[in-house]
Amino acid sequence: MKIYFCGSIRGGRDDACLYQHVVKTLVKFGKVLTEHVGDSELTDTGEQWQDSAIHDRDLEWLKQADVVVAEVTQPSLGVGYELGHAYLMKKRILCLFRPSSGFKLSAMIRGAADGERMLVMDYNGRDDVDNILDNFFKT
Repeated sequence: MKIYFCGSIRGGRDDACLYQHVVKTLVKFGKVLTEHVGDSELTDTGEQWQDSAIHDRDLEWLKQADVVVAEVTQPSLGVGYELGHAYLMKKRILCLFRPSSGFKLSAMIRGAADGERMLVMDYNGRDDVDNILDNFFKT
């Protein structure tokens, strides 16, 4: 199984340690095409590639992916863009949101959740994330 993981890069790396944990958990279920999102060395300046190259590479990975998992707590235009494409590609999508962050999840994300193809799951901590991922990949 090929997994596309979304998390904020240029929108802010406050949750980079959590992204690293999610990526390490996701590798139990398949190949994570975007492992670099969990790299603790990656800063909010992003990768040292041209923006067009990053865009084209990531859309190609998204096309290859069987499922998409996104941590959507940190607002990110890029993550929203990826989710919109994944939705139009009819990918199965899991969005993870931490309400205790003080952020309010966009209605465009939470409102698209249909409980089947697109799921939005609220969580409190890493243990919750692990349980959510286990359940998501069992179904």
